[in-house]
Amino acid sequence: MHTLYLVSVWLHILAASTWIGGMLFLVLVVVPWLRQKDRANAAAFLRETGNRFRNVGWAAFAVLLLTGTFNLSVRGVRLADFGDAAWRASPFGSSVLLKLTLFSAVLALSAVHDFVVGPRATRAIENAPRSAEAQTLRRYASRLGRANVVLALALVFVAVLLVRG
Repeated sequence: MHTLYLVSVWLHILAASTWIGGMLFLVLVVVPWLRQKDRANAAAFLRETGNRFRNVGWAAFAVLLLTGTFNLSVRGVRLADFGDAAWRASPFGSSVLLKLTLFSAVLALSAVHDFVVGPRATRAIENAPRSAEAQTLRRYASRLGRANVVLALALVFVAVLLVRG
């Protein structure tokens, strides 16, 4: 069982690294670079890159959910613990709840960004790059992406608290 747990933790860290690294690359490298280029072509490139990374990101979310659930169960956390006020108030319990809350927020923001705002923004930019709608949607998508990066970094911090706190 210990070997399975170690493999699960490894997969969890690998999925988190892939997801966070991909987001940081998009936010810190791709988007600023694209802002220097022709907006219509940039939108097409961002759409293609975003679609490919969206698949990777959502696969990483699935791995994180499965391995995280397994890792908690190996560490003795049961569903009934979430109903226990003493467990929730403990440093470990409150860290688990905070991590799950942040993860839920990331999933919600990612869904809005990946399936609603992002596609609308890229379509608007491709159709009329300088339009008010395109600029508004681009800013909104950018803010959602940045918020997700901040939440992702907070998740990593809480993960450290779980194992080292």
